[in-house]
Amino acid sequence: MNLSVLLTAAEQGLIYSLVALGLYLSFRILNIADLTTDGSFTLGLVACTACTAAGHPYLGFAVAVAAGALAGLVTGILQTVFRVQPILAGIITMTGLISINLMVLGGKSNQTLLREETLFTKAQELLGPQGGLVAAAAAALLCGVLLVLFLGTQLGLSLRATGDNRAMVAASSINPAFTTVVGLAIANGIIALSGALLAQQQGYGDTTLGTGMVVIGLASLVIGEVVTARRGGIAGAVAAAVLGSVLYRIITAFALTSNLGASNLKLVSAVIVAAAISYPAVIAKIKWMKKRREASKHA
Repeated sequence: MNLSVLLTAAEQGLIYSLVALGLYLSFRILNIADLTTDGSFTLGLVACTACTAAGHPYLGFAVAVAAGALAGLVTGILQTVFRVQPILAGIITMTGLISINLMVLGGKSNQTLLREETLFTKAQELLGPQGGLVAAAAAALLCGVLLVLFLGTQLGLSLRATGDNRAMVAASSINPAFTTVVGLAIANGIIALSGALLAQQQGYGDTTLGTGMVVIGLASLVIGEVVTARRGGIAGAVAAAVLGSVLYRIITAFALTSNLGASNLKLVSAVIVAAAISYPAVIAKIKWMKKRREASKHA
């Protein structure tokens, strides 16, 4: 794998790290398996694509975040107001977004941005060939820092408490329904921003690019946690999510350059995801078996 492929993988890993950050907020903090992720990622992607094609590339980021937050808001309301199970609420929103995403692109499944100015073309003009990598790193760093600062506020602490013990939060005069809705809105806004960045980085938007994003994001979280051993508190967890995403993309790029072929990308991704998610359980099983053997020797 040459340096160019490695840098491209790192750039995409930094872009996709925003998905891991959003899932960290919904899955790790709120303890909710939010399946809105695939739909909100694609919604942010197509919203930014439409704005960029209309000549407003930077406005596209704000529109993408707002659209993703709205999708998360719908999921949150379904869960808290209408008492829909979290997984079903995410599926309902994601299913509705399939049609909405097509509407945003005017009924088309894809839209090119090759002749449009984007954040990444501007960064390359100012900083040279690696300007895109710098832009992606800046976006990941900004989102990571803002997320850490937010989780340290009173509202952020309320979100963390809601995920830890919902009943105790309700007894403490904090409305857990409100914190759940806000948390899901922020999480999906971050995820939608990832889609927006990807659209401008690749130079096109496609309604199929969000497929399987929730699984890939969770795998990035697990990889990061395994590498960092969950050290460093909230800041460490956020850094681990970003690192895990970059490592996942590098592993994927390495697999694809090893004569496996692009047609096997989904299979490679599935194997990486399965290995990452099952790794903690396998290690725990090995440790348990080792302790059992030692105990039997001393018996």
